[in-house]
Amino acid sequence: MFLSMLGMDYEKREVDLLAAEQLAPSFESLNPLRQVPVLVDGDTVMRDSQAILVYLAGTYGRQWLPASPEGLGHAAEWLAFAGKEIASSLQPARLYHLTGEKIDIETAARASERVLFILEVHLQNRLWLVEGLPSVADIACFPYVALSHEARISLSAYPAVRAWINRIRALAGYIEMPGLEGQLNCHSDIPTDYHSCRQTGWRSPGRCCGQA
Repeated sequence: MFLSMLGMDYEKREVDLLAAEQLAPSFESLNPLRQVPVLVDGDTVMRDSQAILVYLAGTYGRQWLPASPEGLGHAAEWLAFAGKEIASSLQPARLYHLTGEKIDIETAARASERVLFILEVHLQNRLWLVEGLPSVADIACFPYVALSHEARISLSAYPAVRAWINRIRALAGYIEMPGLEGQLNCHSDIPTDYHSCRQTGWRSPGRCCGQA
């Protein structure tokens, strides 16, 4: 999604986790942790979703990184939030309902509601997570929050979160994620000032193993 928003050409290669393709030596040579996603950009190999976002923004779209040290610090906070709180609540709850993964669903559901409450409070008087502009912080937190319905978590009590999701979906270059088709389209309070193009004009070959 972010590569598209940067206006970049790329090649996407699927990794079949159910077939354990991540255990193959060819993949392990890219990521010893045997996890997706992995980004290959020329001689650069980058693993971890948050690290990939920072690398892409720093290399091809500096406007996606907050300009001030304080803003960068707050962006790092949200990147950590995405990698820990969101990934350990909404994601496992989603997998429980989609694949039957064995987890404590009540604990995951409570943690998911807490995550959404934190985002709702933060976004009540803000359009974006950091410094009033869309950034890697928003992109990092967006996917599993937007897919909350797959975790059987309703966003009806979180209007600021719903509006934020739709603002991201309205950004130039955004491509719809699987599972979001037809979701949340009823919410329309998106300021037109924030439909501005975020593309950098860069075109660079790259390979993305897994989802980016």
